[in-house]
Amino acid sequence: MRFFELKNLQDVVLYLFPTLVFLLVFGAGLAYSHFRTRDSREREGQVVETYPEGFSTRNAPFPLVLTLTIAGTIIWAFFYILVTGILGVKI
Repeated sequence: MRFFELKNLQDVVLYLFPTLVFLLVFGAGLAYSHFRTRDSREREGQVVETYPEGFSTRNAPFPLVLTLTIAGTIIWAFFYILVTGILGVKI
């Protein structure tokens, strides 16, 4: 049991809120997978390199879901460190 009840609420907000935001972003990413440009369809089909094992690589666009997930993780980590430092909470 914690000495201060507010700390429990802060933990719930810091852990639950980013998780819910991630789930929403990931769900949106499943619906719209990447930034679409004029040559996206052509780049998805064009084989750039073929390996001896039969694998081939394409110069496809970077998925939107990964872009938002990486950016969100970096932003959350920055603000987590900032808020933890401002509030003087010991980790």
